[in-house]
Amino acid sequence: MTIDASRTAGLTPTALQQLLSTGRGPRVLDVRTPGEFRSVHIPGSYNVPLDTLREHRAELLAHLDEDVVLVCRSGARAAQAEQALAEAGLPNLRVLDGGMMAWEAAGAPVNRGEARWELERQVRLIAGSIVLVTGVVGLLVPGVHLIGTAIGAGLTFAALSNTCAMGMMLSKLPYNRGPRTDIRTVIASLRDRS
Repeated sequence: MTIDASRTAGLTPTALQQLLSTGRGPRVLDVRTPGEFRSVHIPGSYNVPLDTLREHRAELLAHLDEDVVLVCRSGARAAQAEQALAEAGLPNLRVLDGGMMAWEAAGAPVNRGEARWELERQVRLIAGSIVLVTGVVGLLVPGVHLIGTAIGAGLTFAALSNTCAMGMMLSKLPYNRGPRTDIRTVIASLRDRS
């Protein structure tokens, strides 16, 4: 099975389901945090968090000799992973359009674990709380409202750059990390499927 490189880098949930149903489908790498992965993931996918993938992409290349589909919550982190792996020389890369949100909306099969708040929801809670508190306190203490303004500027930058510093910081919390993803374990799993 070879993915046509002339097509766009996206792959719909329906198309991925069809490829996986053949039994010879692509490798599916989920680049979300281990905590997110444990809460819900595509059966047979491998969890390689984005930071781990970036750090160990050279090691991964030797074990990704076939087509690879990258998955995250909505597609943003998967696109970053695609860029990192493409720069390292891996040719057959695709990103699941809409990520796990689209996969679940399509009614595709998933493995579920303990429910956790997604990073985006955590960012909204933290950013919203900071803006709310500094807005109220700013009524009594001049200048405190500027903290909320800085958070707003950070969220605007996050949207424009398709990155999120607050999300990256939150992903490092023990709640989001879950058990650490060991690159040797990931490589052994990839090797076993070959």
